[in-house]
Amino acid sequence: MERAEKRELVSALNAQFRAAGVVVVAGYAGLTVAHMSALRGKMRGAGGTVKVAKNRLAKLALEGTGLEHIGGLFKGPTVIISAKDPVAVTKAATEYAKVNDKFVILGGGMGKTSLDPNGVKQLASLPSLDELRAKLAGLINQPAAKLASMVNAPGSSLARVIQARADKDQTAA
Repeated sequence: MERAEKRELVSALNAQFRAAGVVVVAGYAGLTVAHMSALRGKMRGAGGTVKVAKNRLAKLALEGTGLEHIGGLFKGPTVIISAKDPVAVTKAATEYAKVNDKFVILGGGMGKTSLDPNGVKQLASLPSLDELRAKLAGLINQPAAKLASMVNAPGSSLARVIQARADKDQTAA
């Protein structure tokens, strides 16, 4: 790889790191091409990207991104996974790590926060953004539905009392 190509790769990685909501670093020693293709497909489905780069170039690309603290994770053959949605991509990565023992999550970073492998797993256990939106909408909608039933309840109760009174008067006559 020539110097110009290296500079271009470092700047592309730097832009990727700056735009990412989360970056996960994993070891991939022993993965076949088919396994890497499956990993890329899974991450693409979760909204993430998979990049393999020389560790030295990845560390250079981390400079100025706020993710410099994860530079120590780049030892041996590593793969870089990044995405804007931190939950979806970490879920996909932990699921892939469960089925493929050669894919080992080393850690990651979310802004200025460092994540160890357990931190990545904890992040993966959180509900996704869509699930949170649905729960929030349900919570907002629930009081409104209760309020509507409470507003209607006195009127319907009054109507039942009047109807019962009318029925009683008709049977008495």
